[in-house]
Amino acid sequence: MKKTILITGGAGFLGKKLGLFLKENYNVVLGSRDNKLNFLAGQVTGCTVTPLDVTNIESVRDAVNEFKPDIIIHAAATKFVDLSEKFPMECVDINILGSQNVARVAVDKKVGVVIGISTDKASPPVRNIYGMSKAVMERIFCSMNEKAETKFACVRYGNVAWSTGSVLPIWSEMHKNTGVVGTTGPEMRRFFFTVDEAVQLVNTALENIEEVKGKVLSREMKSAQIEDILKVWVKSKGGRYEKIVGRPGERNDEYLIGEIELPYTTEKTFNGIKHFIISFNQKAKKPLAQVYSSANAKRLSDKEILQLITNIPSNV
Repeated sequence: MKKTILITGGAGFLGKKLGLFLKENYNVVLGSRDNKLNFLAGQVTGCTVTPLDVTNIESVRDAVNEFKPDIIIHAAATKFVDLSEKFPMECVDINILGSQNVARVAVDKKVGVVIGISTDKASPPVRNIYGMSKAVMERIFCSMNEKAETKFACVRYGNVAWSTGSVLPIWSEMHKNTGVVGTTGPEMRRFFFTVDEAVQLVNTALENIEEVKGKVLSREMKSAQIEDILKVWVKSKGGRYEKIVGRPGERNDEYLIGEIELPYTTEKTFNGIKHFIISFNQKAKKPLAQVYSSANAKRLSDKEILQLITNIPSNV
């Protein structure tokens, strides 16, 4: 009999892709507080959908009581850095209290596994309230692993290309409307990740939950300077780019593994790919030697950038 997976934020970009990937081996339920998006997600994926607002613990409890999931993938979040700076209460309500609600219900209902979706912005040094909220989620989940039968873990990665609110669809809309792409930071460097790679990292955590429970799982990924992406964009699509006013909460580089995490981080190869396992309170026998940031990571080549900007995932 197939196990049941409940995905919070399931009507979003990543949630739908997770549903499509996992439904072959699991009964997948996509939960979102937007019922219009739920309806569309159900049509696209063929998965069951349900109303689910993580800010309301009773809504979380209702969904868990209804579907009795063996696994919860917690993808629900507000992830706009600038909006989180402007409206911090909503960011706290969704990303911190929402995660707390999921954890409490999962423990109470004895859900087997909970995987939290995190971000490189949660890695120290934290620059904005969005990153801080995700860092708190990581700590909540990893701490709860020691207090219950439920196995908790998190995954941490960079920008998922073409995800809702990410830079590529924003640029695409600008380019379509005016032919000019505005950038707040051509000198900035960012990790870029395909949605398929993001889904695979979640699946790796599920497949290796005994090893990663109570920890944060990340993996090697490439970065690019924003201006290098824009140069490939203009060469491929035409138009031009220009610098515009920066947004609050931004920083030049992102970190997958911050300096204070080094003693607690170990390398591990899964499926031929180098991964990083962070255990916040247990020092590694062979700790990571240096920070892993968008400044020192391997760079995307122009060919890889072109593939990234031209291969738009379906159903976005």
